[in-house]
Amino acid sequence: MTDDAVLAEQAAEWLVLLSSDNAVERRQAQAGFSAWKAADPRHAEAAIEIEVLLDHLQAMRGAQARPARVALNAVLSRSGQRRRNRVAAVTLVLAVLIGVPLALTLDSHSPRYFSADLRTGTGEWRSVTLDDGSTIALDSGSAVNLHFSQQRREVELVQGSVRVVVARDAARPFVVDTPQGEMRALGTRFMVERGEDATTLSMLESKVAVRTANERAAGDTHAVVVQAGERVRISAGAVSPVEQIDATGTDYAWQHHKLAVEDRPLTEVLAQLNRYRAGRLSFDAQQLADIRVTAVLPLDDTDRALQLLLNNFPQLRIRRFTPYWVVVDKK
Repeated sequence: MTDDAVLAEQAAEWLVLLSSDNAVERRQAQAGFSAWKAADPRHAEAAIEIEVLLDHLQAMRGAQARPARVALNAVLSRSGQRRRNRVAAVTLVLAVLIGVPLALTLDSHSPRYFSADLRTGTGEWRSVTLDDGSTIALDSGSAVNLHFSQQRREVELVQGSVRVVVARDAARPFVVDTPQGEMRALGTRFMVERGEDATTLSMLESKVAVRTANERAAGDTHAVVVQAGERVRISAGAVSPVEQIDATGTDYAWQHHKLAVEDRPLTEVLAQLNRYRAGRLSFDAQQLADIRVTAVLPLDDTDRALQLLLNNFPQLRIRRFTPYWVVVDKK
């Protein structure tokens, strides 16, 4: 067996022992782990990754952590067998490290995503022509429900982002709904992104009338009209001040699967890139809060996007523990 293989097996064993649910076992393992780190510079280097993995395993709670905990306990309960067959233990631990991000990816989709009328998978883009001739395009991990009647055309944005080109129909208004409000088309082309607490509307052509969820619930007919080249954020109780955007550039970026940002927080950019990756892109928002980004990044190749960020911000570090688990932090 090669030295690298032996080192990998030792690292896997330490990961298991240091993750024990038993506090006494953890303390004993920590003492041994410290001695192991000091014994060889290669051990110290491998220890960095082990400690990062431990941090992430401990940060996960509830159902998301259960696959990792069950597998780790299974290894611990067969310590004798593990010593006789270390390769099997390493394989199991690596499976945990791959399986946890996949479980987190599934968890990122709401239950309604899976029953939506239209949806896209991670990294998938899809454009559909609706019965009325309108076109709706969905980006990665997005979902909508369609509620069309003789009186109204309603698109409920369940998750993600859409680009809409509306066909004219004077008898039936075209509305995009989210929990934060509704956007009634007074023209043709716009984009809507649903976040956890707010909806972002970007006008590409003509205009849209916006009502917040509170106004809608109260039957208030007041609306804010958003014009081409403008962007607003809509919360349940308010519409933000208008932000000017380059409508042509924004539309071009969408159609060519690019993320175009100007002086935006790095954490916001990473959260966006995470939507286009299988697995999990992890980062500490507080640690990276002081970095702002102006860039055009490829959404169909998020590894390349991360490398471009690394090239421009040498203080960053990108670590790939598995193809499905990437950590971005400062050196």
